Amino acid sequence: MAFTNEQIERYSRHIILKEVGAKGQKKLLNAKVLIIGAGGLGAPVAMYLAAAGIGTIGIADADEVDLSNLQRQIVHQTADVGKPKVQSAKETMEAMNPDVKVITYHEFISSENILDIIKDYDFIIDGTDNFPAKFLINDACVMAKKPFCHAGIIRFQGQLMTYVPGKGPCYRCVFKNPPPKDAVPTCKQAGVIGAMGGVIGSLQAMEAVKYILGVGELLTGYLLTYDALKMQFRKIKLPADTHTCAVCGDHPTITELIDYEQAECDGTGL
Repeated sequence: MAFTNEQIERYSRHIILKEVGAKGQKKLLNAKVLIIGAGGLGAPVAMYLAAAGIGTIGIADADEVDLSNLQRQIVHQTADVGKPKVQSAKETMEAMNPDVKVITYHEFISSENILDIIKDYDFIIDGTDNFPAKFLINDACVMAKKPFCHAGIIRFQGQLMTYVPGKGPCYRCVFKNPPPKDAVPTCKQAGVIGAMGGVIGSLQAMEAVKYILGVGELLTGYLLTYDALKMQFRKIKLPADTHTCAVCGDHPTITELIDYEQAECDGTGL
């Protein structure tokens, strides 16, 4: 594949990096990344992956754009209110970079469709805002041997971790089961500062890019937390022994996907 003059100019700041170069940019253009959730996290992920030239980007979300989304979900505009989020995101991404093919899934992710949706993608982004979806994404990715990056934001705090099959703990290794219903305040109750999505979502995009390029160190085996009020990051080493995990352990007890009771916007995994 030869670059056009326009592509050479568009990706010039990538191509001059020794860690990327022309070969790496071609990897990005041939890559397929799925973003589940087109909200506070998925919005900046979508924009940075599109800008980077990820060739195929899937985006899954069943919701429509609401005015309250615009405080943080930067892939959507005021004129998009009432429009399906996946359609709004697709229009923004393709307007930014015509090299990118955007595949939309305007539907809820469930045990019935997730394995079929994720099967053709190289890397999965968990940009969801509820625990049932996060556990479902984790379990499906483990079973399908797909790498993914989890993240969550609430108030002025965020966290993220990356799972790569065979190279570290999964989300369920750390957080065994979803918390009891109503045990964690919803983001409607607790609030979230808009820029948190940009900080943590950008880090998720970086994890996807590094994975595709095969450079640097991923957050496998670590949980990265961020406190915006203290301007403090902490990189916490996670337990290395995953043998007893119910889904990725040596003798898994969870062998079928579970649709836990869905709660609206329940703290995005924090």
